[in-house]
Amino acid sequence: MPESFFILSKNNLEIAKDEVIAIAKTYDRFAKAKSFSNLIIIQSKINWEQIARRATFVKTSGQILRKMSGLFIGEENFEVLKNAKTFACRIVNLSSKHFDIPELESSMGDMVSKLSRAQVNLENPEIIIYLIFTNQENFFGFSRPEEFAKRPKKVRKHPHELDWRLARVMINLIGLKEGETLCDPFCGTGTTLMEAESMGIRAIGLDFDKKMYEISKENLKVNGFKSKIIKADFSEFVKMKDKFDGIVTDLPYGTASKVSENPQELVKKFVGMLPRRKKIAIMCKKGFEKKLKMNPSKTYEIYRHKTLTRTILIK
Repeated sequence: MPESFFILSKNNLEIAKDEVIAIAKTYDRFAKAKSFSNLIIIQSKINWEQIARRATFVKTSGQILRKMSGLFIGEENFEVLKNAKTFACRIVNLSSKHFDIPELESSMGDMVSKLSRAQVNLENPEIIIYLIFTNQENFFGFSRPEEFAKRPKKVRKHPHELDWRLARVMINLIGLKEGETLCDPFCGTGTTLMEAESMGIRAIGLDFDKKMYEISKENLKVNGFKSKIIKADFSEFVKMKDKFDGIVTDLPYGTASKVSENPQELVKKFVGMLPRRKKIAIMCKKGFEKKLKMNPSKTYEIYRHKTLTRTILIK
């Protein structure tokens, strides 16, 4: 079965690894994973590009051609360059060993040029050849430069709105697929709805605040998104539980929230209404998760700034 590699941002590394694994298992429940530092190797029938397009914290990705015990590379390893005119070499050192990376990349480029018809092009290569070193294993692989879809635009924002990265990672962690529907009962400026639609997932948003409702509508419209926005209290989601597959939301907290009742009591009420057998990802202020009777399968702490750490609950 093909193996893919993903080099992750070291910020929030646990959630970054779990996100890649969750995406792989969303499409292939038999996918397997192993990690070395901030490198994760996925063995799956799913193409690495499909995973990388959805993932939030992937810096570099590609396909593994083989494991390596040394630096020797034979001509048979460059079949991937058969129809390519240009290439570049990249060394990724995640081991404790020291390498002269520029020199090694240059030597590797010279060797590849002799073994194939492709020429070095550092600016715009058709194929990128990778050597990845870890303390346990070394890997030889390749990637292609890819233009990912443009980020959704926001014409109107709010100081306390949800970071798009956290919205996206929550959607991925619960394994929603294209064509399924997400519900955000506290949709605010529409961040979660926009991230869902950018991945081909339908969305329904609720917000009783007229200003937030109008901002969400405007942000969705400018991107041509079709999410349904309802100006209503969060409890409205109970009436439409058969119309969505999962809930992803950032709970209101403190003085940043314009809610009609005490935020803590409101949130307890909301959690008590959560439907069974739905995919759920909820973010709340650190410490508040202890007051919720959710029994999450996984929790993550996300440091935002010195006065605020958020907790993500997955169920």
